Amino acid sequence: MERLSNMRALLLGPPLLLLTGCDDVLVGSTESLWLLWLVPAIFAFYVYAFRTKTRLLRRFASAEMLERLTAGVSRSRQYAKATLVVLGLAAAVLALAELRYGFTWEEVTREGVDIVVALDVSDSMLVEDAESGGKLSRLERAKREIADLLRLMEGDRIGLVAFAGAAFVECPLTLDYGAAEIFLSAIDTELIPVKGTAIGDALRTSIEAFEGSSHKSKAIILITDGEDHSGAALQAAQEATLAGIRVFAIGIGRDEGSPIPAKGGGFRRDRQGDIILSKLDETTLQKIALDTSGRYVRSVTGDVDLEQIYSQGIKATLEDEELGSKRRKRWEERYQWILGLALLALMLEPLIPERHRKRGPAHV
Repeated sequence: MERLSNMRALLLGPPLLLLTGCDDVLVGSTESLWLLWLVPAIFAFYVYAFRTKTRLLRRFASAEMLERLTAGVSRSRQYAKATLVVLGLAAAVLALAELRYGFTWEEVTREGVDIVVALDVSDSMLVEDAESGGKLSRLERAKREIADLLRLMEGDRIGLVAFAGAAFVECPLTLDYGAAEIFLSAIDTELIPVKGTAIGDALRTSIEAFEGSSHKSKAIILITDGEDHSGAALQAAQEATLAGIRVFAIGIGRDEGSPIPAKGGGFRRDRQGDIILSKLDETTLQKIALDTSGRYVRSVTGDVDLEQIYSQGIKATLEDEELGSKRRKRWEERYQWILGLALLALMLEPLIPERHRKRGPAHV
């Protein structure tokens, strides 16, 4: 990978140094600069074509006949036409590169809410009932929905908490959605060795993730398919209420429960040999959402509609607050002038004749 980057820098080095050597110039699409190598290629083609044409004409006719055949043909005009094509191509590539010259400073204010997503990573989240084909686990479905949420968010800070029998902050509150997505991709059921579903610990850890935040608009999205094994979920919900945090709970599961997949295949069993079923504690989740003025959503098939919860739940009930401001450069687009030059050169080229116009006989 490093060798490929070095090769790319070597190939694009000259045009990049030429265009970005000034602090007032910005190239919007550096990938388009690869096309600049067409310019010397076209130039070399014209040199080859002119030489080959001359050589073939000398073979075809004698010098005297050749002079008659090419009478009126202007070599300088042929060169001018070729120059216009090369110039037009170079200008078109530079226009594609989105050259920007000059900038002004502007103040950008970010407004939004603080959101912590608490995701259940217990073994029961491996149940493959998240789609009709039965090939997508609950955990993978939830991760995809969270990734879609990250692409939808704008201006809000987000944090990630993973929990099973214990809980910890996987990603602190951040405005860097790309970094949050990297942390999200690393979440799996092997992340936490303590088995179980400690919803109370998940809520408390999520509350702690808001430490240092002075904003009032805070929300926890709790995604789980199990029951609270610690028995501290409702107490943690009261702590969230006192902290002014709303909990939007999403319960995944069926009324009859679902068997938990075993590592070696089949399903997990208890000491008596009976299959262990993971059942959703829907009553507790409803109480958590009610006590914190949040909302509870039931997902039977594992489909987690986070977009609806985000837009109709969190953004509709919580007020956006200023999360900070910064200065950024606003670059002036200059590609229009270069594109105009390219069009002008390519339009002039066919209008230039290769032969001089013959003058008629003088009238007395």
